[in-house]
Amino acid sequence: MPRVYIETSIVSYLRQRPSAQVVAAARQILTQRWWDNERTNYELLTSQYVIDEAADGDPKLAQARLESLDDIPLLQLGPEIDAVAAEIMSRAILPLKAQVDALHIATAAHHRIDYLLTWNCTHIANARILPRIQRVLADLKCWVPIICTPEEMLDDDQIDE
Repeated sequence: MPRVYIETSIVSYLRQRPSAQVVAAARQILTQRWWDNERTNYELLTSQYVIDEAADGDPKLAQARLESLDDIPLLQLGPEIDAVAAEIMSRAILPLKAQVDALHIATAAHHRIDYLLTWNCTHIANARILPRIQRVLADLKCWVPIICTPEEMLDDDQIDE
């Protein structure tokens, strides 16, 4: 069964209040569809980095995010992950404020996860950044996960409308 790393933005869109902004509302709908219809086709995994981020913010929403992650196993962290993330950061691929995003990528790569599922299109699922991330991972002889959004993983034949 293919393995999917659930990044923080997934549970954030899954459990945030309905948005009046068109893009955010569409992402909420697509995330919910993927969660309801597709996630059972994969082995879901996450990390302590996601737990820590999901716990921040509004306490009620944080609790809902954490409850969504309850049954998802945590991947082990270690110095190898820190080293890959440090290399991503040392090449100035991501800004300093996105260090945890480098850790998400490094965790998925280290554990040879098939897909890193995210809505973070600024620092993770970004067409201009992805080739540079893939180059770093290849240079380090790391696994290169497919980084994508829930929309890309939906079975289009199941979308009604």
